Amino acid sequence: MLYSQNVLWQKDIKSTTQDFLSQVTTTIDGQYLISGSSIQASKQTESKQNNGYDFHLVKLNQQGEEVWEKYFSGQNHDFLSAAVNTQEGGFLLAGTSYSGKAVDKKEESKGGSDLWLIKINEFGEEQWQKTLGTASDEEARAVIQTTDLGYFVAGNVQNSAQGFGSKDIWIIRLDKTGKQTSELILGGKGLDEVEKMIPTKDGGALLGIYSRSTIGGSKKTENYGEGDYWIIKLSKDGKVEWEKNYGGKADDHIRTLALTSTGYVIGGESRSERSGNKTTGIEEGTDLWLISLNERGEE
Repeated sequence: MLYSQNVLWQKDIKSTTQDFLSQVTTTIDGQYLISGSSIQASKQTESKQNNGYDFHLVKLNQQGEEVWEKYFSGQNHDFLSAAVNTQEGGFLLAGTSYSGKAVDKKEESKGGSDLWLIKINEFGEEQWQKTLGTASDEEARAVIQTTDLGYFVAGNVQNSAQGFGSKDIWIIRLDKTGKQTSELILGGKGLDEVEKMIPTKDGGALLGIYSRSTIGGSKKTENYGEGDYWIIKLSKDGKVEWEKNYGGKADDHIRTLALTSTGYVIGGESRSERSGNKTTGIEEGTDLWLISLNERGEE
């Protein structure tokens, strides 16, 4: 528990519109990258002809003072979902774009909503960008850097011709220049959404998925209730090494993952009593449910 914490500083990043915060990232130089989505003030956008939300980045120093501010815009809504601090000191941004080729966006839409990736240096200057998508709707959820300086990008795709259910997970592997090296679609016959992805010690990735699917498609683990925690371990080349399902008879929604010295901690919200493979009940309504796993996903 925390007691008697003193506020060192606070910062109001002002806007005339509604803003969405997606992430706060500690940078290699000990500063902070605030990432989210905003509609720019009209005086900033008259020459850009954008219409909607843009990627919005603010870098702050350790005292909370602004170092720089950047927007990346398309002509429609573009929502920044995640950012990862890269080993050379820059960042890879991953978001969901409804824009075609216009303003800052250099590639046409693939159809519906797409993943929009932008690599920037430590000053917020673009180094490269990439639009990934199909004729279906995709949304970006997470991005990590791998030990070979490449990337895993995780998102969700709706009603894909290559998918299995109403919503599936789409995993893309990129090299350090942004070239796609592999992709993988994961899902059962129902709805599955990736909520979190973290890098693992062996250069792979751990996925935390909210699953409403039974066995079928690529899914080999049975659901216990309405929605379960579905955990998938990927190797460094993007192949499934193991998967586990955790849940009770009601709805259990995973929200976060973390590395530990012996494995992982996974956590989220649970509405389930003791049932399925859930060994603790709930006090009232919705409770937090944490599970400690070893490196093989065993409780």
